[in-house]
Amino acid sequence: MAEQYRLEYPRPQFVREPWMNLNGEWEFEFDDSQLGEPEKWHLGERPLSRRIQVPFAFQSSLSGIGDPGFHDTVWYRRELDIPEHFRGKKILLHFGAVDYEASVWVNGILVATHEGGHTPFSADISGALASGDQKNILVVKAVDYSKDVTLPRGKQYWKSDSASIFYTRTTGIWQTVWMEAVSSVYLEKVKFTPDIDRNCIEIRSFIKGFLKEEGLKLQVDISFEGQPVSSDIYSVRNAQESRSINLADFNDHGLGRWWTPERPNLYDVTFTLRDGDTILDEVTSYFGMRKISIESGKLCLNNRAYFMKLVLDQGYFPDGNLTPPSDDAIRRDVELTKEMGFNGARKHQKLEDPRYLYWCDKLGLLVWGEAANAYEYSEEYVRRFTSEWQESIERDYNHPSVVVWVPLNESWGVPNIAVDKQQQQHAQAMYHLTKSLDPMRPVVSNDGWELVSTDLFNIHDYEWRREVLEERYSSVEKAVSGRPGYRKLAVEGFPYQDQPILITEFGGVAYKKSDWDGWGYSGADNDEDFTARLRAVIHPLLLSGVVQGYCYTQLTDVEQEINGLLTYDRQPKLPLEVIRAINEGK
Repeated sequence: MAEQYRLEYPRPQFVREPWMNLNGEWEFEFDDSQLGEPEKWHLGERPLSRRIQVPFAFQSSLSGIGDPGFHDTVWYRRELDIPEHFRGKKILLHFGAVDYEASVWVNGILVATHEGGHTPFSADISGALASGDQKNILVVKAVDYSKDVTLPRGKQYWKSDSASIFYTRTTGIWQTVWMEAVSSVYLEKVKFTPDIDRNCIEIRSFIKGFLKEEGLKLQVDISFEGQPVSSDIYSVRNAQESRSINLADFNDHGLGRWWTPERPNLYDVTFTLRDGDTILDEVTSYFGMRKISIESGKLCLNNRAYFMKLVLDQGYFPDGNLTPPSDDAIRRDVELTKEMGFNGARKHQKLEDPRYLYWCDKLGLLVWGEAANAYEYSEEYVRRFTSEWQESIERDYNHPSVVVWVPLNESWGVPNIAVDKQQQQHAQAMYHLTKSLDPMRPVVSNDGWELVSTDLFNIHDYEWRREVLEERYSSVEKAVSGRPGYRKLAVEGFPYQDQPILITEFGGVAYKKSDWDGWGYSGADNDEDFTARLRAVIHPLLLSGVVQGYCYTQLTDVEQEINGLLTYDRQPKLPLEVIRAINEGK
């Protein structure tokens, strides 16, 4: 197994040297008999019998294993070589995502535990490293709960074979593992909050490590397309410092530097942390000046009404499952989405790889950030989900492409929300929790139907007849009183309150153009029929006057679903320009 994948920098919104990618071949073992703990595999003394390509889950073919069976406890092991230029520094070990629970040991010392299958975690492993030239052994135990339907799991099926809208499971490491070296005092993170109305950027800096009484300074240099915009140096006396920096730029009339899908302008930032003349840390980052708001019932981007044309994107790949096979594959998904005339994507039931958000920031694509939901409700689910959702918002707060938060979808995790007050309170809590963590972005309480408090009134409607859609969305009253899918759009006591109306799942036209067999919500026989069916569902929403955006189901075929605009291996079913023309109302 000589291949090695996913060597690109994994955290492009916060870049630091030196770093070291740990993807590639690791030792691996299924632990179906639960022998690992009593036999003390965590000590790293016992070699594991299999080999796996990290960061691909064992269920995927790119892992080198390709076993779709149930193996809920797995172990990983590898030697950890510490580069010479890391010596004398604090060494941080990072995991992009491990599904679902992870325990991490270095030389038999527990350095980290984490719960949550989609969010990152880190550990300072400096104190666990062996001295001199002695070998260091890294061991990871991952525990999944494949049949627990109260687990936040997204589209991972709890039965043996994929079926309906559910797909192959993911267990263990499925995003990049890497190390970086930092000083004893370093910049842990930053938070960017743009304000286009005052033409300033608020930057909150978080410093980790012992702070001296004086001498510590943070320099912030901002540039645009290589030209300096601002340089600020200030003393660091607290673990958190905040500055609001006026950008003094053109801001509109086609001359501006605001971020939009059409003009994805980004400012570059360099942070330099100094102790006197000594540089302790240097990090490069970026931000976009953009505003998403609701003004007089209109969904606005940068204070102007903006019609969102989204595509539902499950983020699955034939050979990597939830893990994209390469950075080029990630970028190509963004490019294909834009080339078909969409200005955004709703990442569905998955917290996507940060590299995807980077390319959306860079190339210009709106993203709706959505949680991987559970299927049933329990108090334990609430604890798990609330924690992971907070980590999700924290991870992606700085990305200008992320414009809407969707904690819940189609009553997943809250199946009795229409009548169960406890489940209603949970959905309410998630709405208000999200607003408390991020006041910038609209929040959808339960995308599709059975809404409680919500900023957007989102409807899922797989009607395929043009005349029915034209009538249904000919007025606000008809739109909000409809019952597509035989579900009430709002929970009793939460009436429609003039929110923007969007159709956030629709279409789903099945069209077989590959070796995959499967299903969709309606079917096309040939290219001409497929083209006509796309027009029949998209044009009524474009021409409605009531609808302010849509999200077509879906970008690609996925396993047993053949309702994509692209096949599972990303081949267009129609010329991209034909789909673009339909999105343009032609």
